[in-house]
Parts: sequence; structure tokens; C-alpha cells
Amino acid sequence: MMRVIAMAVGFAVLAVTGLAQQPPAGAPEAQEARGGRPAPPPSSAEVSPDGEVTFRLSAPNATEVLVNGNWEGGRGMAMTKDSSGVWSATTRPLGPEIWNYTYSVNGVTTLDPGNSHVVRDGRRHLNAVLVPGTESALYRTGKTPHGTVAAVWYPSAELQSGRRMLIYTPPGYEESNTRYPVLYLFHGGGGDEEAWISMGSANVILDNLIAQGRAAPMIVVMPNANWTQSAALEGGVARPAPGARGPRLQSYDRAEREIVDNIVPFVEKNYRTLGGRDNRAIAGLSMGGGISINVGLKRLDVFASVAQFSSGMFGGVRGYAPFDVEKISPGFYEDPAATNRKLKVFFFSCGTEDPRMEFQSKAAEEMGDHKIALVFKDYTGGHEWKVWRRSLADLVGLLFR
Repeated sequence: MMRVIAMAVGFAVLAVTGLAQQPPAGAPEAQEARGGRPAPPPSSAEVSPDGEVTFRLSAPNATEVLVNGNWEGGRGMAMTKDSSGVWSATTRPLGPEIWNYTYSVNGVTTLDPGNSHVVRDGRRHLNAVLVPGTESALYRTGKTPHGTVAAVWYPSAELQSGRRMLIYTPPGYEESNTRYPVLYLFHGGGGDEEAWISMGSANVILDNLIAQGRAAPMIVVMPNANWTQSAALEGGVARPAPGARGPRLQSYDRAEREIVDNIVPFVEKNYRTLGGRDNRAIAGLSMGGGISINVGLKRLDVFASVAQFSSGMFGGVRGYAPFDVEKISPGFYEDPAATNRKLKVFFFSCGTEDPRMEFQSKAAEEMGDHKIALVFKDYTGGHEWKVWRRSLADLVGLLFR
């Protein structure tokens, strides 16, 4: 099997705390050229002990520089210029989390050259800064054993070509003969196969939870759910798949064929997996949550655990048909005891400020009224990655126990 090994993505402790040891902006040693090269950019996204973040950008000819961040009050945050042409701004204390931002320089969006942490969210590239604390501890790399993230190409029968997916294997996979259960994990409508690694820190979360004994070692498969794209590197907008219906041109029949007929067999042929439905789970966020529900509940012969984070399929989003679980999985409510025996883990989550929360809650209440065993979690936040990272952490702690 041909595999391209990709670098594991995460935040090293020194990448955050070490910023405080950089020469201060404006110091002579920070401004002078070294070896004939231009002086390095001023240190930026510097985190103080109380969680304040200071941004700096050298732009002496600019007339306006703003920070556009995804924390409350972070959009359009004005920076001020000093006599050396360095612009700066400091936030209020931010909570422990991975925060994303860009600059606007005279109205033009740009990245922060003083911060080497850059992530890609679909077509957007963003800087990232981790504010350390208890809530963000799972997102920090450390001395724990690390798994491997590989970029793998599998044959798609419908496209009659290769398609790329990322696969996480747990620490020690290469050195052992152990077989592992598998989580099939899907991104949202604006993402691709790299989203859960770049934005979701899925590999770092798994490394930490496995090291702490809070999650079973598992393989995590992250395909591109824009089914007409063969790889994230090709970019662009997905073209309509034949027979596609609903928002973002998603076809659940196509998803089922791609997952059950192509992806699962490829993974089980080329990786040391534990076979059988009890050792397979399917989950996803937003659009990927719709995939996991529609494919997972329809194919309970293949998957014993099904989860969705912040899907719009329950209401509040145009383009979806009214949710009817009996159409997806006939008999689902008819014999709840039998349904509960089939579902080892059934998990919903949503952000408290997400407009979809109302509809998620109603769907969860309906499940409860029919005596379906459902774990429903809510997290502070909207339709955003800080909700989905925490959703993943809580879900994997329940799987394959």
C-alpha cells in the first residue's frame, strides 16, 4: 500500500509560552538585519499569563490595521501604530481555546507573519493561537506518544479514479500487530479531508485522550465528503454529483455507496482493523452530521455507533426535507429496545448559540419520547470549531468501550 506520511498538526507548549521570551517589538536586536536578510517580523500572538493576546505587525506605510478574530468582540479590533511603524493591539483575557484571526491592512486581508501557526478552513487560511488552560489542554502537543496521520488514496468506483482521505493511526500502530476499531469522521460543507486535522486538532485530541486512558486506541478515517473532489489540493467548489439533492449538493445515496462500498472495504483491506459493526462508528459535523445520520442509521448492519454534531437536517436550514427517522431506518421507533441494542453509542451535540440548537433539542426530545437511548451534549458557542473539537473529545471517550 502506498502512503504519504503527513506531519501531525498540533500546538507545542513552547510555541505558545516561548513567545514571551522573544525580543520585544522595537528592540534593536529585533530590528537589525541578520546575514543580509530583512529583519524578522515582530513577535505576535503573544499570550500573557492571564490570557490576553498581543498582536503586532510592522506596516509603516499602512493607514489602518485591524485584527479580525473569532472571539467575542474580535472582529474589527483596531490596532495602533508606534513611531517605528509597528502596529499593535491587545485583547481582553480570552478563554482557553484555539482562536483564529487574520489582519486587515488598508482593507486587504492578510496573515500575520509574526505567527507561524497557519491553518486552512476550506478556502480560507487563518492564523491560530492557543490560549492554554484546562479547557484547551487536549489541543496541546506534549510528551505523550503520538499517532500518525497519513494521506491515502483509495479507488472510487463512481469517479473511476483515486480519491484522497486522511487516516489517523494510534501511537504504536506501526510497531505492533494489534487490530483496532475504526471511526469514520466527516467534515462540514465548507471543508475537506484536511479539516479535522487542520481545524479540529483531531490527532492531538486522540493522542492525549489515549495517553490518559480516556479513549480506546482507534483508527480515524477522514474522507472528503464533497464526493466529486478527488483531493483537497485540487480546491474549487464541488461539482454536482449525479442525482444530488439538498444543500451543498449532498447525495446520501452517493455517500452510502462511497462509504460502504469503497471506503470501508479499502480500510479493512489495508489496515489492521477489528471487523464487524461493533467496531465501526460514523460521525460528522454539520453537513457531515447529516451524512453520519443518513448513512449510519440506514446501515446499522455496518455501523453500531452513530453521531452528529450541529447538523441542519433537523430544521432551521433551507434545502433539507423534514426529518423522518423512520424513512432512514424503518422500525427505528417501533421497537426501541431493539434499536437500543443495535446502537452502542448514539450521540448528538450542538452549540448553545447555534441557530440549529432549537431544532437539535426538539429532535433529541423526540428520541427521548420514543425511549431511544441518546447522549445529547451542548457546548458554549455557535456553529464553530470550538464546539466540534469538544464534541469529538466527548464522543471518542464513549466509543469502543
